[in-house]
Amino acid sequence: MKMKYILSVDQSTSGTKAVLVDHCGVVARKASKPHSQFHPIPGRVEHDASEIWNNVQLLINEVWTEGIQALAITNQRETTVVWDRATGEPVCPAVVWQDVRGEALCRSISFHADEVLKKTGLTLSPYYPAAKLATVLRERTELRARAESGELCAGTIESYLIYRLTGGAVFATDVSNASRTQLLNLSTLRWDDELLQVFSIPRSVLAPVILHSDAAYGDYRGIPITGVLGDSHASLFGHGCHASGQVKASYGTGSSIMLNVGEQPVFSRNGLSASVGFGYRGSVCYVLEGNVTCSADTLVWLKDGLQALRDIGEAENIARTVLSTDGVQLVPAFSGLGAPYFDSNARAILCGMSRGTTLAHVVRAALESIAQQNADVLDAMARDTGSAIENLSADGGGSVNRLLMQLQADLVPCRVSASLEADMTALGAALMAGLTVGLYSEFKPISYTAVYEPNLGKTQRNQLRAAWADAVRRAR
Repeated sequence: MKMKYILSVDQSTSGTKAVLVDHCGVVARKASKPHSQFHPIPGRVEHDASEIWNNVQLLINEVWTEGIQALAITNQRETTVVWDRATGEPVCPAVVWQDVRGEALCRSISFHADEVLKKTGLTLSPYYPAAKLATVLRERTELRARAESGELCAGTIESYLIYRLTGGAVFATDVSNASRTQLLNLSTLRWDDELLQVFSIPRSVLAPVILHSDAAYGDYRGIPITGVLGDSHASLFGHGCHASGQVKASYGTGSSIMLNVGEQPVFSRNGLSASVGFGYRGSVCYVLEGNVTCSADTLVWLKDGLQALRDIGEAENIARTVLSTDGVQLVPAFSGLGAPYFDSNARAILCGMSRGTTLAHVVRAALESIAQQNADVLDAMARDTGSAIENLSADGGGSVNRLLMQLQADLVPCRVSASLEADMTALGAALMAGLTVGLYSEFKPISYTAVYEPNLGKTQRNQLRAAWADAVRRAR
């Protein structure tokens, strides 16, 4: 029997993967390639979109085979590209999601903050493409003139890649990525003219259409492009969180915690972001999301900054040599705190130490900080929805750390189902594409390698949460 595949392109912050997923939903082959990171001045983070496009082409060619039924795309969100409508070539460096060049602009329009939040579900922030693009057009007046004359396109990574893959025939964006631009009206699912005015962005530079994630995005080499969604959204789909109340957490450099809230948006009162989960089979699901800025990056700091670890993989064994942190708290607010605080002025602190404090206590505190920050987000989700979190689907590098997963279960408290799937985002996009083109007849849930149940008493849990809250107060 001739083998059939979905080719999934996973374009992330540090590199790109091309992943072949077979007719059983199993990763059959993959290739990856990093791309350069540029930090021209403090607060600015850039990519070369041409380099990313070239890497995508190289990787597709590397894994290309007969039997490919569809091409799926999942991507780093919020990173913003501006390119020439005629040639497809970028006209400036891509502005990465971590870039905060839009801070001054956001301050200058802060009197619109409530309006922006009400329309988009997102707190006014330089994190989102609206402020990034507005700042580029403010600083580069020649680009503004070209944008206003209709010569330029702007969008997130998936829209740029689709434009290049289709030779400029398709300029479109997926609804999950559009919902993260801070230019989409979350209620109408259309670009909002009043927001475009607030940010002074010409309507002509944005994709003329916003499509569902499983829509047809043109062809590449005669293969349909479909299954297009942001990376965290692809992970949500891959975990099978297709119904209201289901939640996943991806443990990486930071953490992305996303809760499916159903077919109507829920606007957070507790510091979370409201977005579109994905558009699939004629309907849209909405999500509440909290992004923690520093998760595994805390362990990287211990390894590279303090040279306290030879490898972050040894953190668990070192932490297990003590039964607790003995009062030590590490709040990794190296560049402020993300959800649910959104406090860019907070700074990292290490506190509660005594003369008996050892490296093991600090490493355990670092692992606890990951679980505590995620617990803050999950608590906020419970308050916004009125429903306690009962099960958390976990993926990413942190999901292999048994101590971390047990800490997470204890601190929420909830059941944690951990997956060792290394390509969850690519797999999620591929599964959607495969279901869309008929390669799969039904969604098959992934298998979880370990399930963790809470086993900490309420009193002890409350003490740990209170100590953490006090440390966060100090950091702020």
